[in-house]
Amino acid sequence: MVTHMTNIDFLKTESRNPKTLNLDTMSTLTLLRIMNEEDQKVIGAIKEALPQIEKSIQLTIEALRNNGRIIYIGAGTSGRLGILDAVECVPTFSTNDEVIGLIAGGEKAFVRAVEGAEDSEALAVEDLKKVNVNENDAVVAIAASGRTPYAIGALKYAKEINAKCIGISCNKASELSKYADVAIEVDAGPEILTGSTRLKAGTSQKLILNMISTASMVGIGKVYGNLMVDMRATNQKLVERAKRIVMESTGCDMTVALKTLEISEFSIKEAIVMILTGVTREEAKQKIIQNKGFIRKCI
Repeated sequence: MVTHMTNIDFLKTESRNPKTLNLDTMSTLTLLRIMNEEDQKVIGAIKEALPQIEKSIQLTIEALRNNGRIIYIGAGTSGRLGILDAVECVPTFSTNDEVIGLIAGGEKAFVRAVEGAEDSEALAVEDLKKVNVNENDAVVAIAASGRTPYAIGALKYAKEINAKCIGISCNKASELSKYADVAIEVDAGPEILTGSTRLKAGTSQKLILNMISTASMVGIGKVYGNLMVDMRATNQKLVERAKRIVMESTGCDMTVALKTLEISEFSIKEAIVMILTGVTREEAKQKIIQNKGFIRKCI
């Protein structure tokens, strides 16, 4: 039963944009210029929310340090963006299940909408239980409207079990925010196509998720300088990148970088610590463990 989707007239994400009342009669170039102007509002809106984004990242870092996870959960575009960010963490930061994404209707909903799935709070609870959500986790519920029952149900349940609760919405004073320990609300104004929240709202959400995942991984030692030293070299392009990362980090030549990567079975972190400190692979492993993954502390 829909409980949070009524009375949407006051939502900024559902209001009409006065610049595009004649969208269907515009030339393509005029449409694109207006769309580009409107997209620029996203950056300013996110800037206003940086203090809340910072607080949310403090929670996600705490979760990861306590063997918890970042669990993105949402419906439709919001859910897809969460999954996209989670999936990209695997090759970039060698995550396993530290960052996961859940979408109303399950994985099949990623490519085709599942009607009615977003209207169920209970479905969110079921999905969180399937991944054994617990008090160490940070649950990040994403909903452009801030009124999606699936997202609200996720935070209600997360709060019950004392998990960390973060809400991301694109309307101020949203319903979702009531259940969040930290509420990120970004208002970039009405869409050029009324109610199409895959546009500015979706862009806002993507940029916020970029911030959460990247800053969280920096916070747990998966970055050295600005290099992705926990990357998995799973194809030829990434093997070449791994060599460049080792060379950039240590000043060694390609021959040394490749030889050390081969010894470390392409653990970039181990290779860097081995070269910079002159230790064996086993000693490098121990240094990394002792220093909780932070290369700078190892050297």
